[in-house]
Amino acid sequence: MSDCLFCKIIDGSIPSKKVYEDDDLFAFEDVNPQAPTHILVVPKSHKPTLLELEESDKETIGKVYLVANKLAREKGIDDGFRVVVNCGEKAGQSVFHIHFHLLGGRSFMWPPG
Repeated sequence: MSDCLFCKIIDGSIPSKKVYEDDDLFAFEDVNPQAPTHILVVPKSHKPTLLELEESDKETIGKVYLVANKLAREKGIDDGFRVVVNCGEKAGQSVFHIHFHLLGGRSFMWPPG
């Protein structure tokens, strides 16, 4: 999608601090980190929210969690981290391209707020 911030990051027209890329996913450091480690794992295929996912997306979404696992180990946060996805404006989603927040490096409270 031509006006999507994350699509532009994925295609390289907006710079990012990339930490991972494969055929299906792109991961980069969040520009407004909410934890010492805050990485966004983004499917390359544009889907605005979780609500647009289809059966054909299940392998890519499963891969998100495997990549989060790999990055958590590489970043040394495998002693405790969160993977968060916001769905819709009321949930705090501000970029409408599905993305998963990998957060770690500090203690978290529950409920998250």
